[in-house]
Amino acid sequence: MAIAYIRPDKNFGTAYDQLKFITSYALLNKMQITRKFIDHTPKNNRSLEEFEATKFFRSHQGETLLVADIWVFGGDVEEITQAFNCLFKNDITIHFVTKSVVMSKRSSAVFVLGLLDEARRMLQKSSQKRVGRPKGSRSSSKFDIYLERIISYIQEEKSVSEIARLLGVSRSSLKDYIESRELKKLAQEPLIFEKRSEEDVINMAQCPDEAYEMSQQSNKGASA
Repeated sequence: MAIAYIRPDKNFGTAYDQLKFITSYALLNKMQITRKFIDHTPKNNRSLEEFEATKFFRSHQGETLLVADIWVFGGDVEEITQAFNCLFKNDITIHFVTKSVVMSKRSSAVFVLGLLDEARRMLQKSSQKRVGRPKGSRSSSKFDIYLERIISYIQEEKSVSEIARLLGVSRSSLKDYIESRELKKLAQEPLIFEKRSEEDVINMAQCPDEAYEMSQQSNKGASA
C-alpha cells in the first residue's frame, strides 16, 4: 500500500503528468495506491506550505510515499532538505518513480546527498528556461483524481458508459478525457522506468570543479 503525493508545478509537471507516472509505477510494481494527496498550496505561501506538508507527513508515519521526482518537495535545495528531514523523522519511505530509486532514513548519506545534488542541477537548469508550459505536458482536468480508477476499470474491460456510471460523470466528457490522454494504451502498456541503483545516483553527483567545468561548457555552447 502506498500514498501518492503530488504537487503541480508549471515548470516541471501538472497533476496529470505526475499521476500518470505514479500510476504506471504502481502497476508495474504491484503496489496499491490507498490515497492521493494533491498539494495546491502556492509556492509564495511558504510557511503555510511547510505546515500543511509537515502535518500530512506526521499523520502518515511509517508509510510509503510515491512521488514523481525530487522537485515535488520544494522549489530550492533548502526546502527539499527540510522535507527530507521531516520524512526521515516520520520513518516514511519514498519512491521517486521517474528515477526508480527508493529513499528512507536507512539510506546512506552519500546517496541522499547525491539526490540533493541532482535536484540542484535540475532546478538550476529549469530556472534558465522558464518559458510557457513544458513540452509534452497537459493542463489539469477534473478527471485527474479518478485516473487510477479509470485505468483499473479499463483493464477490467469495462465500457466508457459503465465507467461513467460508476464515477457519476458525463460519458462524453469522460470519453474525450480517455482518448486525449491515451489511457487505453497506458492501461495496456504501463510506462517503463529505467531502473537505477544508489550507486548510479552517487556517481552522478558533481564536485565543485566538475560543476564549474560543465557550466563553462554550457555557456560556450549557448554563445556559439
